Amino acid sequence: MPVEIVTVPCRADNYAYLIRDTASGQVALVDAPDADPIEKALADRGWGLDQIWITHHHGDHTEAVERLRERHGATVVGNAADRARLPRLDRELSEGETVTLGKTVARVIDVSGHTIGHVAYVIDEVPAAFTADSLMALGCGRVFEGTMPMMWASLGKLMALPGETRIYSGHNYGAANGRFALTIEPGNAALKARIERIREADAADEPIVPVTLAEELETNPFLRAGLPEVKAALGMASASDAEAFAEIRRRKDRF
Repeated sequence: MPVEIVTVPCRADNYAYLIRDTASGQVALVDAPDADPIEKALADRGWGLDQIWITHHHGDHTEAVERLRERHGATVVGNAADRARLPRLDRELSEGETVTLGKTVARVIDVSGHTIGHVAYVIDEVPAAFTADSLMALGCGRVFEGTMPMMWASLGKLMALPGETRIYSGHNYGAANGRFALTIEPGNAALKARIERIREADAADEPIVPVTLAEELETNPFLRAGLPEVKAALGMASASDAEAFAEIRRRKDRF
């Protein structure tokens, strides 16, 4: 494996990720919700911290950036278009550009919707995608700043990745997302099995991520908005995929 990935639970329900390039030993962090658990994860493994990859500007993803930068001298990267709302960036990135960690290369995808300027980092060699609050386990982020069509288009970029891509998302909202998903597809056997696995992981205090994109496509109602059976369940058989997605997102907002 070209990289070692460590999931770091932070705060009440956030996830941060440490990525270690096995060839060079260099380490990157995806998002910085809370310094203490991240510092512990680094210390437990005897790792330094070379880079911090920011996905979006929300404080529960950026709060610890300056503390970690100061202690480790890490290089901070993020979306050039959102520079005004992010911690100071040592390198500004845009969609289609890449960031390199040793021999590991991650490409940047703009997944605006939850926020304008939200990005995901995709390591094709693994393959793995760090999606933060765009695509979540059994869900997607609330559309705070963008539009519903924008969010659907962003999810479409992620749905186009290979099915074996492992999705590393920004929060554990799995139990609540599962309860909602059942209101859309109560007969989805794969969904029911996944909800049980999430329950077991939560009971054991283990992360519910990563899961493959293929599993998200089988169980995540937001990614399934374009399927005829889901549109029928919504009473929207003739709707566009984007319209069906918007209805699912509105229902989740009220759930």
